Amino acid sequence: MNNSLPFSPETASRIGWLSDGSCQLIEIKMVAAILRPRAQFAHKGDFGHALLIAGSRDMLGAAQLAAKACLRGGVGLLTVHLPACGELPMQTAVPEAMLSCDVLEDTVSSLDFRKLEKYSAVGTGPGLGRSDAAGRCLKQLLQFYRRPIVCDADALNLLSENPTWLEFLPAGSILTPHPGELERLVGHTGDATERLERTRVFAARHRCVCLIKGAYTAVVQPDGHVLFNTTGNPGMATAGSGDVLCGLVLALLAQGYSSEHAAIAGVYLHGLAGDLALEFQSEESLLSGDLPAYFGAAFKKVRSVG
Repeated sequence: MNNSLPFSPETASRIGWLSDGSCQLIEIKMVAAILRPRAQFAHKGDFGHALLIAGSRDMLGAAQLAAKACLRGGVGLLTVHLPACGELPMQTAVPEAMLSCDVLEDTVSSLDFRKLEKYSAVGTGPGLGRSDAAGRCLKQLLQFYRRPIVCDADALNLLSENPTWLEFLPAGSILTPHPGELERLVGHTGDATERLERTRVFAARHRCVCLIKGAYTAVVQPDGHVLFNTTGNPGMATAGSGDVLCGLVLALLAQGYSSEHAAIAGVYLHGLAGDLALEFQSEESLLSGDLPAYFGAAFKKVRSVG
């Protein structure tokens, strides 16, 4: 059992957490009911325009992983804002993405806030780094963009270092911390049960959805409702898995799914892709970069029960 949860879903069921309605399991029929069919004459503009703010000189791969996941997650258009040094690598690795290159070579530093409203959803954090320049960029985003934001990785670390910025967080934003990042946000906790309860308080206060990543990833909603994911495997405990999840959740949010539905469907499909990948990989050999290739099979499997 992963320590990021107070106990397994099986134990939760035995002691009544699931029966009282405050917690439940994410199952395939629930996700099938969330996913919407695509119209025969749909075009890319119908599926949202996402902005991904990611990457620094030493972590350009994280931006690429998140970008690939976002595109495989069904977004219509994707723009990636990244350091100038990432232009050629991103164009080569992810030719489907449009680019917005920062004025700085090694890190992101600023945004044209006048153009932010054209984006259906924004995600930030993968490979961002914790420089002062990256912090300024994140603060600009929080101050000028009023739709939900997906915050991952270093965006969460910057928020924990600047807690007053949380007051700017748009309602419905989705935060995707692992247990260490979460404790930097909510404070040290004695055990996983206390961590979950503090997350409920945090999500209610900031009107956000929190994904506590790990085995049985917990989706904590602003109303205190908690959903435990039932897909995924230990092979996904590898560098970059969180970047892939960030990109997938961003894609769903940009397509017009609610924050709660984007989070629920995102964690389930992400884990299911990892499970399907094990037909060809082992838990030891699975790479985060393998996961987006199995999103299609994951979507198909979920839709097959709808």
